[in-house]
Amino acid sequence: MMNWDDLRIFLAVARTGGLLSAARRLGIDHTTVARRLSALEAAVGARLVDRSPRGARLTDAGLKLLQHAERIEAEALAAGAGLGAADHQPAGAVRLATPEAFGAWLVAPQAKALHERHPGIQLELVPEARAVNLSKREADIAVTLARPARGRLYSRKLTDYRLGLYASRSYLERAGPITVPSALKDHPLAWYIDDLIDIPELRFLDQIVEGARPVFRSSSIAAQQAAVASGLGLGVLHVFAAEQVPELVRVLPDAVEIRRSYWLVLHADQRHLPRIRVVADFLAALT
Repeated sequence: MMNWDDLRIFLAVARTGGLLSAARRLGIDHTTVARRLSALEAAVGARLVDRSPRGARLTDAGLKLLQHAERIEAEALAAGAGLGAADHQPAGAVRLATPEAFGAWLVAPQAKALHERHPGIQLELVPEARAVNLSKREADIAVTLARPARGRLYSRKLTDYRLGLYASRSYLERAGPITVPSALKDHPLAWYIDDLIDIPELRFLDQIVEGARPVFRSSSIAAQQAAVASGLGLGVLHVFAAEQVPELVRVLPDAVEIRRSYWLVLHADQRHLPRIRVVADFLAALT
């Protein structure tokens, strides 16, 4: 028979990615974590975690058990709340994967507000230009640029956003005004590293500038924006971020604009977990 305390330790290992980090979160010795995890593996008759110096990764059996363990946890928390545990507060780590601009310029500035409302929540923000696999538990929640086509996932649209072409005031003073799209190919450009773009919705350069001349490439949109603001040349930037920088000027706003959407995606089995619901509501309120 499985022991709930062993499942609780297994959940901590799954969420933190390591035995030591799970032990710190639970306030117990890491040897206890290892021993209880081994006991759980013996009880279910399967290896649940592959351990290495880089951390702990769930096996296929571990991923299957994780779904059941989270449902058990959700039921236990719901029972406590339903029986009058008025002082219960959502707690635990929530790993959030987002496109860099969303994470850096929308989530991070509001992290203090989330912490003040829910001090038991530890938000782990992973802002990067690659897709994550929620089914493999690479994150608890993802903000994506497209609605997932398949999988046991819950999704909802958060908001639309715009990208536009920008240059710095100093660059335009030096290079002169840009009045027609055909002139764009004559200007240096900041852009992504093509073979590191893992999200199809970010592949739109040819829609804007035919024969573009990137002279600076980065997988970081924040780095691209900084390069453009320094006077490097042109860049396709998020309007909601660029408009906060006085040095940046929108170029050809009537001719150059890309529209995309942000989607909130989470695993269906986790949707009603208090810690997940709190962060999902926080993200919805941002937009």
